[in-house]
Amino acid sequence: MMCHGHVVKGNVIDAETRCSHYHSPLDIIAIKFYCCDTYYPCFDCHEESGCGNPAVWPADQFSKKAVLCGSCGYELTVNEYKSCQSVCPNCAAKFNPGCGLHWELYFE
Repeated sequence: MMCHGHVVKGNVIDAETRCSHYHSPLDIIAIKFYCCDTYYPCFDCHEESGCGNPAVWPADQFSKKAVLCGSCGYELTVNEYKSCQSVCPNCAAKFNPGCGLHWELYFE
């Protein structure tokens, strides 16, 4: 699915990057997986239809754009995302703060 000019793969159910696994009003980010340089809404979507070889973002790459705001299309770096307090720095849309509970699936 196209979201703000970016391809988001997986079981995406709307234009704000919600998927069949995470679809609350706050579930509006997609994460670019380091292993395949492709946006997916969540780890489960990547497991179902991704590259089959998940790899987390190494700390020395945290300045790279890796998180897509489904509300406005702004791409956050890993550092921006980890410090944004679950609010898009561009449009102030709120992200799901619960995502921080499983950052180890995405980031070193």
